[in-house]
Order: sequence, then structure tokens, then C-alpha cells
Amino acid sequence: MPSRELAYPLFDADNHLYETQEALTRYLPKEYDGAIEYVNVRGRTKIAIRGQISEYIPNPTFDVVARPGAMEEYFRVGNPTGKTRREIFGEPMRSIPAFREPAPRLELMNELGIRRSLMFPTLASLIEERMKDDPELLHAVIHALNQWLHETWGFTYEDRIFTVPVITLPIVEKAIEELNWVVERGARAILVRPAPVPGYGGTRSFALPEFDPFWKRVVETGVLVAFHSSDSGYSNYANDWEGNKREFLPFKPNAFRQVNEWRPIEDAVSSLICHGALSRFPELKVAVIENGASWVEPLLSRLADVHKKMPHEFQEDPVDVFKRHIHISPFWEEDMAQLGDLIGIERVLFGSDYPHPEGLADPVTYVDHLVKLSETDKAKVMGGNLARLIDA
Repeated sequence: MPSRELAYPLFDADNHLYETQEALTRYLPKEYDGAIEYVNVRGRTKIAIRGQISEYIPNPTFDVVARPGAMEEYFRVGNPTGKTRREIFGEPMRSIPAFREPAPRLELMNELGIRRSLMFPTLASLIEERMKDDPELLHAVIHALNQWLHETWGFTYEDRIFTVPVITLPIVEKAIEELNWVVERGARAILVRPAPVPGYGGTRSFALPEFDPFWKRVVETGVLVAFHSSDSGYSNYANDWEGNKREFLPFKPNAFRQVNEWRPIEDAVSSLICHGALSRFPELKVAVIENGASWVEPLLSRLADVHKKMPHEFQEDPVDVFKRHIHISPFWEEDMAQLGDLIGIERVLFGSDYPHPEGLADPVTYVDHLVKLSETDKAKVMGGNLARLIDA
């Protein structure tokens, strides 16, 4: 039984599965054998991308994981005693079937009181940045992952678990092909990395007219576009300041990088608006997941200021565009009422990040942080808003 019963169904915008070691390789074409390997390094299993070992995810097998909600105290009160990351995470646990398969996950959702959820992969967030110089390989690996997701989880399981496939964009025609493939198999949302799109001629914004055929097809299918926190390649900029070539390590504290942590999603949303994609496709549905909301007010202020000074650079008021399209799943410790005042409570989504350590051990407790909202608005945030996006 859930820790409490609410008067409205919960639709969690941010749940995660843990991939198995074959998730990226089972369906990878033979020509790419060896592109992804699991290797033993001093007794620990690591993932290697084209022979380069990555530390992005310390334990990519997910056989042992941090406990759900292990970092709640850290996000509630900070770290006044200077605990190490290991001390903050506490004792790990063995992965359970509910982290790996949809049927036991549905049972766990019943225990947690979650009616429906978007289900995001975890390991997928390292792929694109480490293969950006090889678009053909990148598209092949993403398709292999999506095949595994479909076989293992399905994209719509019992109309309650909506597993989110990844769409990579370097070759527009292949992106459209992949979009069609996942939608034909029931996908209701797609995951797009909030980052410049790599290609043979360098990187570029996904909001440029080059990508209009893709966004046109997204609108035609009606799928929700989810921008989830990922490795967006911004370690390149931090490395320029810090004088090294280190890969992005999300679990290794770094004050300088933390200060600029939300720059990728700011740039991604700014690009959609300033490069005109949201004006050319006013029916696009966009959800920003696991990127918090601290960046929203400063960005809206800057957009308003730029529009005041150069309105000819915009097809329409950029703040209005933001409020029309962008839905935000804020962190539980943020002020949801204030966010609702900024963008409209209809654009605020409940997301627990379960079972990640950064999220909530008991997802229903998210409602405890909506104390400033009416019961009607709580029902919207905790499920009604996302239901509108998914069921439309």
C-alpha cells in the first residue's frame, strides 16, 4: 500500500529504469562490433566506448545501485559537515527486478501509489556525447537501444508505463525514420538531448530550419518532446577554464561546473525560441525533466529584455512562446507555487526521479512541497498536466 492515498491519480514525469549490459549491443549491427564493450578495470566493470573507458556512470552494470532517495537530506539541508559523496549516498543496494522489468515495476508503482509514469533510460545519457564525431554509429547505437527498450519494456506497458525512446538528430532523415519506428510501436514521448546536434560539418542548433521536417513529423505524431538532464557536452567549456580534458562526471563534485549546471537547458530552450522552431511549429509539446527550475526566471527576464531591444529578431513575444510550450518538472525542494506564477500552473509537472538517489524514496511525498497550492492545482501538478500532454 502507498504511504498515503490522494484524491487524484499520480502521473510521474520522471521515473527511471536501469539497463542491462546488452541494452546497447544486443541489436547493434555486426559492423559495429567492439564499439561498446564492458571491461574489467582493477576488479570493477566499466563501459568502454570505442576503446575509451568512461567514468560517467561509475557502475554501468547497475547490479549494485544507490538507494532511492539517498540524497534527500543533502538536497533538503545541504552538506554542512562536509560529507564525502560516498557518505552522502550511504549503503548501496542490489538492483531488484522492478528496476529492470515492467511487470515487477508496475507492482512497485502500485505500492508507491503511482498510477502512471514516464520511464527514462539511465545509461543512455552517456551515448551521444561520446559518439558525436560518427553520426552513422550514433544513429545505429540509438536504434539498437530503442529496439532493446521496446523488446524489454515496450513503449506503452498496460497504458501505465510510458518508456521514452531516444531520438538523435545528426542525420535528419534517419531521425525521422527513427521517430516513425518508435511511434508505430506505441511511443507517446521521445527523449531529445538538450545539446547542439553533431554532424559531419560540426554542431548546430536543432531549432534551425534544417530540422523543420523532423519537427513537422513530431507535430503530426503528437508525441511529447522531453528534454532530460544529460551529458550535453558542456564539459568542453568548463575544461577550457580549468585547463584539462576531463569528461563530464555527474557524481564528482565541482563547484565551478555546479554554478553553470543548467546552462545546457537554458541554451536548448533559448534556441527553440530564438531560432524560431516553436513559432514555426506552435503545436509542439515540450517537457523539461530533471533540470530543475532555478534557471527559468532569469531566462524569462533576459528574453524579455532582448525582445524589448530587438523585437525584429523574433516572430512573436519570446516570453509568450515559452509560456505556451515549455512544461517544467521542478525539483521537489524548489518553490512550485512561484514557478506556477511565472509560467502557469498548467505547465508544472510532478517528477520524483525514482529510483535515483537524487530523487524521492517515497514519490507521493512530492505533494508535501505543494503547500501553497489549492487542491485543484495540486491535482494538476501531480498528474493532470502530464495526462493532458500524453493523452491528447
